[in-house]
Amino acid sequence: MENLVYAIILLPLFGFLVNGLFGKSLPKIVVGSIATLVVFASFCIAVSLFLNFNADSQPVIVRAFEWFRVNGIQVNFGFQIDQLSLMMIMIITGIGSLIHLYSIGYMSHDKGFYKFFTYLNLFIFSMLLLVMGSNYLILFIGWEGVGLCSYLLIGFWYTNKEYGAAARKAFIMNRIGDLGMIIGIFMIAYQTNAVDFLSVAQNSSKFQLDSPVIIFITASLFIGAMGKSAQVPLFTWLPDAMAGPTPVSALIHAATMVTAGIYLVVRSNFLYSLAPTTMDGILFIGLLTALVAAFIGLRQNDIKKVLAYSTVSQLGFMFVALGVGAYTTAMFHLMTHAFFKALLFLGSGSVIHAMSGEQDMRLMGGLKKKIPVTHITFLIGTLAISGFPFLSGMISKDEILTNVYVKNPLLWVVLFIVAAMTAIYMFRAYYLTFHGEFRGTEEQKHHLHESPSNMTIPLIILAVLSVLGGFINLPHFIGHGNYAKLDHWLNSIYVYDIELPEVKFGTEMILLGLTVVMFFAVWFIVKNIYVNKKKMALPEEKYTGWERLSNKKLFLDEIYNATFVKMTEGLGIGGNMFDKGILNRFVEFIGTGAEDSGRAAKRLQNGNVENYVLVMSLAIGIILIVNFLLQ
Repeated sequence: MENLVYAIILLPLFGFLVNGLFGKSLPKIVVGSIATLVVFASFCIAVSLFLNFNADSQPVIVRAFEWFRVNGIQVNFGFQIDQLSLMMIMIITGIGSLIHLYSIGYMSHDKGFYKFFTYLNLFIFSMLLLVMGSNYLILFIGWEGVGLCSYLLIGFWYTNKEYGAAARKAFIMNRIGDLGMIIGIFMIAYQTNAVDFLSVAQNSSKFQLDSPVIIFITASLFIGAMGKSAQVPLFTWLPDAMAGPTPVSALIHAATMVTAGIYLVVRSNFLYSLAPTTMDGILFIGLLTALVAAFIGLRQNDIKKVLAYSTVSQLGFMFVALGVGAYTTAMFHLMTHAFFKALLFLGSGSVIHAMSGEQDMRLMGGLKKKIPVTHITFLIGTLAISGFPFLSGMISKDEILTNVYVKNPLLWVVLFIVAAMTAIYMFRAYYLTFHGEFRGTEEQKHHLHESPSNMTIPLIILAVLSVLGGFINLPHFIGHGNYAKLDHWLNSIYVYDIELPEVKFGTEMILLGLTVVMFFAVWFIVKNIYVNKKKMALPEEKYTGWERLSNKKLFLDEIYNATFVKMTEGLGIGGNMFDKGILNRFVEFIGTGAEDSGRAAKRLQNGNVENYVLVMSLAIGIILIVNFLLQ
């Protein structure tokens, strides 16, 4: 077990070192194969561990070495393998290996090919460190590692200044959240004399329910989750992160890194279960994020921006589930979202590849016959996220909606509207891209072709997972709870019993029926608008009213720029003026004063003995006179 655990995390590190040191002189196929195989090997090992684990297995702690001791707190560098970490490892390495394979074709003509795969392997290593670490400090190292990798990958095409600005924006906004997280970790260590998960869980009983201390700790950790998982107000970095190559969007900003905040809250369930006030805050922030991002996604015309705001909105769904205490439901949606959103991002990359780099859906159209595999798989992803019956997205999203209804029917109405918005912008993106007449240039039309097999095979596999992934956890409408395998699998990681209010079977069927009717109604309406009536997306300058607000992203970037950015720049200018106008002049005054006094003293020290005797005589005379007068 110990050797296998080491192998899982060290294999991607090995790929990073080999490609980083020797990749420039190796053939591209060798670089891509090494990077892909090490991640796939980690996935195979994780599956073998999974097969030897069961829902009642106790956590396995692999202690590498004692890291340090301070004030009686012993911190070991080690790894924790349990039901939650195994689930995350398989998602990271499984989808990661598919994206690595896809990237071999997508990045085949890029000059920085070896560098790209070096960064990808480093990211996988950091993400595994995050989910496998046995304590909060190792989690934080992985947390910062994926932040660094996201910066490197978002700004991968660094010659473009806008891409560089997007990378810096992501890096800085994540640091804001990370400050809150590290404060929370320090408070945990101070209050419990431990930072490893098992010890903190055992000591968590010392906290009083909803006490100021536990609220402060959980809120601090959640601030870190807000930054990494792009929640209001720290979410504007993620849509700009689409500047990176499309496989980066699929790996980092759909399936793995942005879900780290969900993992953090679920891993810390023993703290959050004691802080109902924080949980309510998580619920409302998640709901606001889901609503705002879905509204903005309605009138985006860049295919990757639509998917980016969709990611933010779906992360909001997951935090809503966490806010009502449905930890397993949040993890279930995390998993299904990884399947269909990775599929959609890679599908968009295949479209962009066929369109010679074009991302504006207004310049696409009629692609379903030109790239049939991409078309079918993208349609499956669209149906999954929009709520087609029995597909993975519908099943996990229905669980969230049901749990929210039990909490508060009014909140269910808001989330139901968000689900409808999701279907609207996804079908809009699908029809604008694949139906109607081709609206691009003749050169683009001539270039249209299906992607190579190393790009389409991952699409097909992810499409199958998007169809079947929901059957991993079928709780409510098949057997009414008898098939909740994932719920049974994760139950042992929860320190305190979680008793969610039950909803009557009839009520649950009504809620399910409403979501199904909503899905088909939206599908019919959107198809009628963009296929039957052949309506096209308007030029951005012609949008008015709510469409302009949606297209301009509620002017949030402008608001942030006018307040925080300009204020920071103003403070910098003011500080610079104070530095140059006052501090510099004060320092210069001291220097010039010393120089002037030195020149004056230099006139006296001229080497003339007669002058020295005269000065000495005068000084003695003055001393004698003063002494006489004082007597």
